[in-house]
Amino acid sequence: MTARVRFAPSPTGQLHVGNARTALLNALFCRRETGTFILRFDDTDAERSREEFARAIAADLEWMGIGWQLQVRQSDRIERYKAAFARLVQGGFVYPCYETQDELEFKRRRLLARRQPPLYDRAALSLSAAERAALQAEGRVPYWRLKLPAAEIAWEDLVRGSTRIRADSMSDPILIRADGTFLYMLPSTVDDIELGVTHVIRGEDHVPNTAVQIVLCQALGGTPPHYAHVPLLTDRAGQGLSKRLGSLTLASLRAEGIEPMALNAFLATLGTGIALRPALSLDDLANDFELGRLAGAAAKFDDEQLRRFNERFVHEMSYDQVAPKLKALGLERADEAFWLAVRDNLHRIGEAAYWHEVCFGNIDVDRDKEGFTAQAAALLPPEPWTAATWSDWVTRLKSTTGRRGRELFQPLRCALTGRTDGPELKALLPLIGRAKAQQRLQGTGP
Repeated sequence: MTARVRFAPSPTGQLHVGNARTALLNALFCRRETGTFILRFDDTDAERSREEFARAIAADLEWMGIGWQLQVRQSDRIERYKAAFARLVQGGFVYPCYETQDELEFKRRRLLARRQPPLYDRAALSLSAAERAALQAEGRVPYWRLKLPAAEIAWEDLVRGSTRIRADSMSDPILIRADGTFLYMLPSTVDDIELGVTHVIRGEDHVPNTAVQIVLCQALGGTPPHYAHVPLLTDRAGQGLSKRLGSLTLASLRAEGIEPMALNAFLATLGTGIALRPALSLDDLANDFELGRLAGAAAKFDDEQLRRFNERFVHEMSYDQVAPKLKALGLERADEAFWLAVRDNLHRIGEAAYWHEVCFGNIDVDRDKEGFTAQAAALLPPEPWTAATWSDWVTRLKSTTGRRGRELFQPLRCALTGRTDGPELKALLPLIGRAKAQQRLQGTGP
């Protein structure tokens, strides 16, 4: 069996890292199984769904390196859902209800006051045809519920193992609102059947939904896919992630310079016990991927730990890996020698822009007031310069001026780079070149 997975975001906000992890796990499973990845926008909520969010989600996935072989939108498939619903009506799997929101809320509060679970009482099932007609004559339009079976719903979860849900522990779910719009359950199930989805990998908060979707799938004559429910991510404080709260969006992480493969490696190993290491590609991560390793408690997403790992990732990037990114930043003279000189001092690749200006542009620098840097300029050796030039130069400066340590090095660094810290000057000096170094030391350059 060829695996077909789906990532089905609702375009009602930006992706946060919890959503991104779900997409990534599906992508890794798909790569490991050489399957098909479906991007499905669950956009039946016309009031909250926005095209700009759909575009942003697609851009986030592309940034992560996650591609898809098929893209669909539920808003284009409404007629398919209407046809499926008609079959459910014909088969007696659904029933109309007429309670108002206020009436349902009253029932719910009354049950809670009695310390009973706030389950729907199926009062609508006892209505006679005459009673239904009378309610409709009042102007009431029915909404529709799925009648759950009086049985246990069971499946073998690929993460949780044997999973059982008692149907009588849940309310019969609403499939269609009184205004005729579909809720999540039916469109999702119809799409899974018709698109041939074989594996549904998602958060454990969907376990009750899975029980309902299995019932729906069987009622529609389909075969339920394999399900895998993974523990949810929390933030550092142990709070759940929510796009409504703007929790750790991919857009914000991208804006601050987090590398996509650093994020991918970080997300792929959370809660698995697998050692975190830089990975070059999704295929590299897929080699270590196993759904069974995701069992256990919720994993905390520590954004500070991600930033530290991102720094490590940058430090290990080869020039071939980073060259397109440097070019995109407009750093046209950033060759391999430049990258190897500066990378160990970077937190983000974007910081290379400053050191590119140090080496090849014009910067404001601080010179000492005692004339030391002018003296140092006079002792600059002739070119060509190599990695040994710095050592030879400072050895001569020590002998000539008697300066040592901070007294020697800091004025030179400030005059040459405009900073008190940064990459080793033995690597930077040949890139800066004699003419520019002399101008900065003497205070005669731009």
